Amino acid sequence: QEFILLSDTLGLSMLVTAMNHRRPPGCTEATVLGPFHVEDNQRYELGADITNGAPGDPCYVRGHVRGLDGEAVAGAELQVWQADADGFYDVQYEGLDQHRARGTLHSAADGRFHFKTVVACEYPVPTDGPGGKMLKALGRHAWRPAHLHFMIAAPGYRRLITHIFRNGDRYLDSDAVFGVRSSLIADWVRHEPGTMPDGTPSAVPFYTLDFDFVLETE
Repeated sequence: QEFILLSDTLGLSMLVTAMNHRRPPGCTEATVLGPFHVEDNQRYELGADITNGAPGDPCYVRGHVRGLDGEAVAGAELQVWQADADGFYDVQYEGLDQHRARGTLHSAADGRFHFKTVVACEYPVPTDGPGGKMLKALGRHAWRPAHLHFMIAAPGYRRLITHIFRNGDRYLDSDAVFGVRSSLIADWVRHEPGTMPDGTPSAVPFYTLDFDFVLETE
């Protein structure tokens, strides 16, 4: 884990990603995978709530998966995962019997996807080992800006591993692992209590995130 952290915090992971995952203009940019991806996570129907008790403000995420020529990508597999309001991923907790703020969905026939989760929040990378000592020695902070992870795969297209970053986050210009790309920054729009986009009521303020992904033909 410390070797992964060292590669990330020196910018090596992002450099390798940028070199090996160049995309044609118009395609969604790739960024680092990160250490908290989990294979074989829970599968959901479109529109499902993947929160499962994760703390945070409710958020409705929606968008489309398309090809570079604008064609809808039907049945694309979207794996999503994120930190909660306390800055932790589900795998950092002990004793959980199910995943939280993590899951796999598939795009509809028109490429559309949508689901409920919580608002992404900023968090620090681990600092209790050599990686943390290196950051301290360099006078660098350990924080990552708020982001939502996506891994998207579909037959005939190159797999995309990326994040969507929350606009306005104070760490966008100083991400500890150098993962931010300007094209991946989006607005989490705040709404007063009321009806969410899927018609369900929310007694508390909620957020919406809209983002379309463009895949490269394999």
